[in-house]
Amino acid sequence: MLSAIFPNSWARFAALPLLGNVWEGFCQWLSQLGYPADAIKRRVQAGPWLEDALRAERVHSLSQLTAPVLRALSPRPPRRWTEELACSLVDSLIDYLGEQGVLAPLPTTPAADQVASYRRYLASVRGLAPSTVVREGRRVYEFLRFLDYDSRPERVMELDVVDIETFIAQEGRRLGRATMQKVTATLRSFLRFLAARSEAPSGLDAQIDSPRCFRQERLPRAISWDSVRSILRVIDRQTPKGCRDYAMLLLIATYGLRVSEVAELTFEDLSWRTRQIRAPRPKMGTPLLLPLTDEAATAILDYLRHGRGPSSDRHVFLRVRIPPGPIKPSAVCDAFDVWAKRAGIQFSRGAGGPHCVRHSLAMHLLREGSSLKMIGDLLGHRSPDSTSVYLRLQIEDLRDVALPLPRIPALEVQP
Repeated sequence: MLSAIFPNSWARFAALPLLGNVWEGFCQWLSQLGYPADAIKRRVQAGPWLEDALRAERVHSLSQLTAPVLRALSPRPPRRWTEELACSLVDSLIDYLGEQGVLAPLPTTPAADQVASYRRYLASVRGLAPSTVVREGRRVYEFLRFLDYDSRPERVMELDVVDIETFIAQEGRRLGRATMQKVTATLRSFLRFLAARSEAPSGLDAQIDSPRCFRQERLPRAISWDSVRSILRVIDRQTPKGCRDYAMLLLIATYGLRVSEVAELTFEDLSWRTRQIRAPRPKMGTPLLLPLTDEAATAILDYLRHGRGPSSDRHVFLRVRIPPGPIKPSAVCDAFDVWAKRAGIQFSRGAGGPHCVRHSLAMHLLREGSSLKMIGDLLGHRSPDSTSVYLRLQIEDLRDVALPLPRIPALEVQP
């Protein structure tokens, strides 16, 4: 395939001492992922540049290559066309060589081994979800890095309350109280884990106090329903990306889906004959069957016919850029930010993101006379208390039921 892309100069790339034998399989791999010939050609054209950079780093065989070594050679951010090609080549090579098992394994560190042990404990003993296990592991790694655990693994046996308070104070400078509650909970769990293995003093977990967060102290983030409609109207549905973004945001505005639920939607969740959509509701434990409205069905069909490229993937929404594949939740957030800015919607601090459309839907349904039970079932709330918080957002309705202040007669001043 290399000779087909470079009919006159393929030998120049094949003769590179380090990467010459990589190009043929690399080009075929990119082609199978859906990359066009021009994109493959541009990546290989940066090969001589990468070869010189590797030689300057005294890398003389593929067995010396690791993902960090390759990533360190990639200029960030790229300022010139050649650097952009180099970044694309490095990113693709890391994925390709990683799949082929060519990259040298990274040396393990004491901190990485400790985090791996804690993650296994969370998954096998406590039965936490994989996403929770990953999140907890990241927080534990930050704590171990604070202790300089790689240099002094015995440091945990010398832990005291002052060390823990110093770490919490450091994290508290950049995190809010709600997040700090999760950090302290992770820290207590990890200290109990170490104490059970006789790797840290016992009783330290009882010395950690969590920040105080009061129930419903913050209002849900929401925008007006007119603003939601403005965002949907401004989307350019003549482009493949516009077709996809409109369908995604319309589903959030119609059914209150979370961004993760939009990203995970599959063809099996759509029943065209019965006109139903199956909305996954993790908090309820079971998916919710909802009627597939004409507007939502039309938007999805328009995307499938004009915006979604050919793919065997069963996910409804795919990436627009190559390589094709299912989107991530961050793609839904990026799409919302782009079209909200195009619509001129101004957000107050902390009120942005597509999740505010979910809250706006709850307020809209409440104003239209829907019951709290129906809204709670639609949004996947397990408790009515989670839904009743939207009553506090209906400022105009609250004004109607407000009682007038009693008038106090003016006191007469005695001469």
